[in-house]
Amino acid sequence: MKRPFANTSSGLSATDPRVKLLDTRMKKENFRPDALIEILHAAQNAYGYLPMPVLQHISNKLHIPPARVFSTVTFYHFFSLKSRGDHTCLVCTGTACYVKGAQQLLDAVEKSFGIKAGEVSADNKLGLQVARCIGACGLAPAVVIDEEVQAKTDGQQLVAKIHEKLEAI
Repeated sequence: MKRPFANTSSGLSATDPRVKLLDTRMKKENFRPDALIEILHAAQNAYGYLPMPVLQHISNKLHIPPARVFSTVTFYHFFSLKSRGDHTCLVCTGTACYVKGAQQLLDAVEKSFGIKAGEVSADNKLGLQVARCIGACGLAPAVVIDEEVQAKTDGQQLVAKIHEKLEAI
């Protein structure tokens, strides 16, 4: 079985501005292991996801076991080990949203963009995700596009909003 962090060198470039940003954040936190979640948030904001070399770098700098970093990342839904795309569409499938048409929203996005839930488009521009509940039941069916909540939407409106976001690049 291959271990997530097989060697001690992270392989990250010291000149990469994202690495510098991450190192600055860790220094600000005094390289405290209890700041792991905040540092992982900073890393994901910088990279868009958490590549293995970044996790290894964090493990090395904080002097904590790689297993602790990896288990933290895989425990929390917010963190991702793979790219979620330049833009994300998160469809709530909680009870209220499902009853009010969440599946039709998923179907519309899947058909229009040729991707399934959990996938990213081939050009990495759109990632489609589902959540059990986003806590916005009064807005059902609710969708989050790039951290912007879309309330009481339908498939046609949702697809149009996603196209609008993709064209804004």
